[in-house]
Amino acid sequence: MKLKGLILSGGTGTRLRPITHTSAKQLVPVANKPVLFYGIEALRDAGIEDIGIIVGDTAAEIEETVGDGSRWDVRITYIPQEAPLGLAHAVLTAEPFLGDDSFVMYLGDNLLRDGISDLVATFVNNRPDALILLQEVPNPEAYGVAECDDDVVVRLVEKPSEPKSNLALVGIYMFTPLIHQCAREIKPSARGELEITDAIQCLIDKGKRVEPHVVEGWWKDTGKLEDMLEANRLILDALEGDIRGTVLESEIHGRVVIEEGASVSSCTVRGPVIIGKRAVVHDSYIGPYTSIDCDVEIRNSEIEHSIILAQSKVIDLRGRMEGSLIGKNVRILRLDHKPRAYRFMVGDNSWIGIV
Repeated sequence: MKLKGLILSGGTGTRLRPITHTSAKQLVPVANKPVLFYGIEALRDAGIEDIGIIVGDTAAEIEETVGDGSRWDVRITYIPQEAPLGLAHAVLTAEPFLGDDSFVMYLGDNLLRDGISDLVATFVNNRPDALILLQEVPNPEAYGVAECDDDVVVRLVEKPSEPKSNLALVGIYMFTPLIHQCAREIKPSARGELEITDAIQCLIDKGKRVEPHVVEGWWKDTGKLEDMLEANRLILDALEGDIRGTVLESEIHGRVVIEEGASVSSCTVRGPVIIGKRAVVHDSYIGPYTSIDCDVEIRNSEIEHSIILAQSKVIDLRGRMEGSLIGKNVRILRLDHKPRAYRFMVGDNSWIGIV
């Protein structure tokens, strides 16, 4: 069975604003690597070489960052979607690319610890009409929810007010071409979208076999700040130390990556931590679960459990920064001007905690 990959990267990322006012949410890095890259690598590792990426308003940035796929030894095709009108609409938009091939659909802001190689093998061997990934969640009313009987899915409901199970749909699906017909037959939901849950329910109603797989390892939808930080923590937990940059008069504890061209001096660094290329960290404490991107400058500050994006500066903080996501080219510094005052330039939907 030949499989293609379909990655959805057309969403606007409203829950990660203001970061996503200037960058696609799928390109926000976790452990210094864009979230989207993890999905591409998962498909490649499962043996899928032909990948379509659904793009929207951030198409130019995604195409410039991802390229033609050659760095992963895959072929990338970009598929414009006129508007984010639902996952089933994305399937219909991609039908000319997918043709008669079965495919894996992967939401571009999702992370799955164990990858999908075993799941793809199960799909190919069992040959169901669809295979959906599920995970037990404490708040199923916020997700698409599956009801199962033995080894088949019997009903799917999108964000039910009274869930019949706690099995939520993970953002990864495997389909045969039969899904296209069902996507054409369904009607838009109350929120005006063609829901993939309705399309899969159509398969079930037609007597087709939809198999569930309950994910045992972690899965993260990185659409919110808390989830980005948690995904960063989970990935850094698997980090192996690798010091290629310059370290002077510093204490390095645990698993720490210091990339080429980075400089760490007069610091204490407690891993897991990753410090990107050409970053400068001086007279500072960098605590666990911190990702510092390339060309960042940190001086006389303490940072822990945070993500600092490229070309930003954090200088002379008196308190410890933690649980933070700092965008690109941001300046956070203490000024000696008098009279003393706080000065901010802050984007929409931001928040600042002051100690």
